[in-house]
Amino acid sequence: MNNQKASSSSIEGGNISTRGQQQQQHDDDHDNDDSALSEFLASLMDYTPTIPDELVEHYVSKSGFQCPDVRLIRLVAVATQKFITEVATDALQHCKARHTTVIKDKKDKQQKDKRLTLTMEDLSKALQEYGVNTKHQEYFADSPLTGADPAAREE
Repeated sequence: MNNQKASSSSIEGGNISTRGQQQQQHDDDHDNDDSALSEFLASLMDYTPTIPDELVEHYVSKSGFQCPDVRLIRLVAVATQKFITEVATDALQHCKARHTTVIKDKKDKQQKDKRLTLTMEDLSKALQEYGVNTKHQEYFADSPLTGADPAAREE
């Protein structure tokens, strides 16, 4: 009994593996993650983001963060671009939902104008989904007080 080694093993997907093999697999996955991250950061040097580096540097430094690495600045630009795209897409969905509600309310009249009007209300709803609360003044063009509210117009 003294010569017996205690070995632990597990069965994953029908394969039996020891802790050593599992650790090796974890190390390989970690190396793959590191190499993928390195490749991604290297690719940022060749990429020109939609949001200029100078603009990102301005707001990053305004928040108190200084970074001489262009790759990190471009990473922030890509993340910002993704956020803006998601918010704009969600706002468009709110606008389409509002537009279809207006069409259902006006079944008698033909809708000749198929253009969508994105309002501050649509944008506010989209931003609220991401935890950004906005309050806008009543003098915006989509206010019912101005008579330019797309939902209140009779076409």
